[in-house]
Amino acid sequence: MTLSLQGMGMTSLRTRERMIKRLSEQGVQNKRVLEIMRDTPRHIFMDEALSSRAYEDTALPIGYNQTISQPYIVAKMTELLLEASGRLGNVLEIGTGCGYQTAILAQLVDHVYSVERILPLQRKAKSHLWDLKLKNISFYYGDGNLGWPDYAPFDGILASAAPAEVPLQLLEQLAIGGVMVIPIGLSGDQVLQRVTRTIDGYDIEKLETVTFVPFLSGKE
Repeated sequence: MTLSLQGMGMTSLRTRERMIKRLSEQGVQNKRVLEIMRDTPRHIFMDEALSSRAYEDTALPIGYNQTISQPYIVAKMTELLLEASGRLGNVLEIGTGCGYQTAILAQLVDHVYSVERILPLQRKAKSHLWDLKLKNISFYYGDGNLGWPDYAPFDGILASAAPAEVPLQLLEQLAIGGVMVIPIGLSGDQVLQRVTRTIDGYDIEKLETVTFVPFLSGKE
């Protein structure tokens, strides 16, 4: 691994270890998720000016009015997605963003299908993920509301933006027994939810309050 990927100073492995200790204290229990979070260089997914803050427990700007989610949220959403089955096959990610959440998922599931509506962000994310030599990711430039029906049904769906309610087309792309983790609600009143598709319908768990960018339609 190159020096830029390993990090130094405030992006070093020692700094990442402190982040993992904090995540454990915040209640994240999945050891595999914690290991992947420790070993994945979060600092490469943001501008160099902010890289020294990469392992703080805070969301940070990545341009285009978007943010990289705080480490706790990335870890918690990933843990919630994996909780039911331990390992998933095909997972749909809505909102590639800078690619950090994509990188974490790609090391824990068989294949990630990642949709992004902002083309320059998608291009940057691809570059970072190629640097990490993660090959089990497919990218789609499109409207996240529509999902990626060509590869449905998905064993898991994870959304990194908050709609007012769960988009119907995403629900329809979830496999029976599949799990979706998604923030729901308007700014200032958002709740993280886990939706499990059953033979008869959908089971919804409301988990904790969160703050995400809004879930927008269209492409940029």
